[in-house]
Amino acid sequence: MAQAEQPERLRPQYQVSVDDVRQLMGASTPHFALQLRNRIRTLIAGLPEDDPARRLGEVEIARLERLGVTGEIRGEGFQDGQRALPSLGEDEPTPRAAH
Repeated sequence: MAQAEQPERLRPQYQVSVDDVRQLMGASTPHFALQLRNRIRTLIAGLPEDDPARRLGEVEIARLERLGVTGEIRGEGFQDGQRALPSLGEDEPTPRAAH
């Protein structure tokens, strides 16, 4: 679904739960991490600081920000005479184990 998320979550009387946050973070990948971060940020925006869904959401926002920048290892590691492409957040590429 688009940034608006599920329509029922937009209703003022809707009670955001930990399960709502978990549903959004689900199978997060580097490619969609920053979009998911935005969705979670919007979802928990009106919750009090001690709300369990807000606390989990803040933890997940931090994780998704890291994943969105450093979570992808590109290339297949070192090959004959070639260097691997670095991850977006790495200075030096990490060699992958041989398959």
